[in-house]
Amino acid sequence: MSKKTDGLGLPYRIRWRLVWLLLHVAGPATLPDHLDPRRRMERERAARVARFQARKTAEDQAHQTA
Repeated sequence: MSKKTDGLGLPYRIRWRLVWLLLHVAGPATLPDHLDPRRRMERERAARVARFQARKTAEDQAHQTA
């Protein structure tokens, strides 16, 4: 079962949450999703988790065929 935090180390998650909260409090006003820095961070984090999950799936398949 995959989680939203797969492939994300504790220091990364702490820094990410801190920056996200700071942008929420002191960041720009509401912007369209493609310009909002918080949404950009969320997209980058989701992409990072997806890459980790894809790599893990590929490794699992390689181990099963070996």
